[in-house]
Amino acid sequence: MARLLRPGVRAYITSQWRMASDHQMGELGKGAGKGGGAGGSIREAGGAMGKKQAAEEEMYYRRKEQEQLAALKQHHQDEIEHHKKEIERMQREIDRHKGKIRMLKHDD
Repeated sequence: MARLLRPGVRAYITSQWRMASDHQMGELGKGAGKGGGAGGSIREAGGAMGKKQAAEEEMYYRRKEQEQLAALKQHHQDEIEHHKKEIERMQREIDRHKGKIRMLKHDD
């Protein structure tokens, strides 16, 4: 279970880090930012190539985040189904024990 939750936490931390770094870099794809390196030589050069690379990176992160959210949602659905089955199993056990009690009362 921890393995399934870890990507969601990772995505949150990554998105927070990217948002914080956007403030230092200025507009994505416009060349080197205030704090030094802004993501490689293509981005540092700026222009259309830098903007394209920045857009592709953002699409990649959005896609990854959507995949992680879908996996987390599926995990929760699986957990719900598991718990429903457990409830049904426990209800059968309760009914079985009630039957035993009825049998004992009849023996008296």
